[in-house]
Amino acid sequence: MSASLVRATVRAVSKRKLQPTRAALTLTPAAVNKIKQLLKDKPEHVGVKVGVRTRGCNGLSYTLEYTKTKGDSDEEVIQDGVRVFIEKKAQLTLLGTEMDYVEDKLSSEFVFNNPNIKGTCGCGESFNI
Repeated sequence: MSASLVRATVRAVSKRKLQPTRAALTLTPAAVNKIKQLLKDKPEHVGVKVGVRTRGCNGLSYTLEYTKTKGDSDEEVIQDGVRVFIEKKAQLTLLGTEMDYVEDKLSSEFVFNNPNIKGTCGCGESFNI
């Protein structure tokens, strides 16, 4: 998946009680629908893979890409018929995170509502404190 196709933003979530879940990542109905829509035109791909890269002013940035197979160390989240794979390096940083898809007049993007981060910088990347 090319960088120009999808954007992802990280938001700090405070004063929000999260329900315990078995999945490392939960998806909102909007995220499920968007992933289904994206994969509809790519029958050779089985899902999307979420990773984390070191970059930006605070060190972490999430990545999304199509995937044809589950990696050996990937965590698999299946929700409402959608498969999301989490790279090993991203598993601890995503624990308890909600993945959403948001559209407004000027943009559309996947948003990671992560209760584990304390804030973000202006570029939307996360930092753990």
